[in-house]
Amino acid sequence: MNEDVENLLSELKEIHQDLALITTDAIAVADWVRFKCRYGCRAYGKHLCCPPFAPTPDEMRRMISEYCYAALVRFKAEPQLELLPQHIHHALWDSITRLHKTIYDLERRAFLGGCYKAFGLGALPCTLCKSCVIEEKLERNENVSPLDVLSCRHKDIMRPSMEACGIDVFKTLNNAGYSPMVLKDYSEGVELFGLVLLD
Repeated sequence: MNEDVENLLSELKEIHQDLALITTDAIAVADWVRFKCRYGCRAYGKHLCCPPFAPTPDEMRRMISEYCYAALVRFKAEPQLELLPQHIHHALWDSITRLHKTIYDLERRAFLGGCYKAFGLGALPCTLCKSCVIEEKLERNENVSPLDVLSCRHKDIMRPSMEACGIDVFKTLNNAGYSPMVLKDYSEGVELFGLVLLD
């Protein structure tokens, strides 16, 4: 690791301490991940950071190949256990919002620090708005198009989630030395991860 990257990592830790520098060859991208979004997540097609609006696994593979390093950012989530969520992100709303805003802050700091290619990736459906413009259009039975991304209320901050782009988060965490586990209950201690591509 060169001195510039070490200095950048120190700057990023001023924003969020719990991050680890990884090489991009640790980032696993798999086509099956988007199928989990399409056939397992109620938020599919309802958020601009999610499929089908997010980059495809092939686009993600090509993009990652243009980077050498990434910061893997860990967040301890604070689930609102009194909520019985219809969607997983309702119980984690505040934690996901904190993650998305922090990822943006880290990307911005890296960019201003000379890392002009910096790009952040969040986790889970975006929670920057009470409801996404896509959800609102669907409720009004209006057609949805890829150009709807232009109407995002937080286009400057909103970034796609890792899993939406086909990143196998569990495999990536294993490759980076973490030991992720499938949780059966929110009380088990939820951790969320984001990623900032650096170079």
